[in-house]
Amino acid sequence: MLNTNLTHILSEQEHAKLLQENENVMVCCGRMGPMCIPVYEVMEELEGEYTNVKFADMEFDIADARVIRNLPEVRGFQGIPFVIYYKNGKVVKATSSIQSREQVTAILDEKFGK
Repeated sequence: MLNTNLTHILSEQEHAKLLQENENVMVCCGRMGPMCIPVYEVMEELEGEYTNVKFADMEFDIADARVIRNLPEVRGFQGIPFVIYYKNGKVVKATSSIQSREQVTAILDEKFGK
């Protein structure tokens, strides 16, 4: 399990349930590494500001993370984390590698409003 204060997705079933129960979802799929930790920290900071978004993480190396690793939107990604933004269960944006607070909030505002 990732060492964050975010909701942890541990299975394909939990992933599906999270998407079913929440209109706007941001999932960071990664490891506890130097490119991933800053993204988790940004998500933890934004959780209180974006109450219309459910923030969660998923370990990149677990078998069930294939629900993210096999998305067509991530083909060609070279670095982790894979960050997926879902609206009504559909992928509306996918990014990879380290991201700043400004980059994340720009996507959240564009895709989900504030």
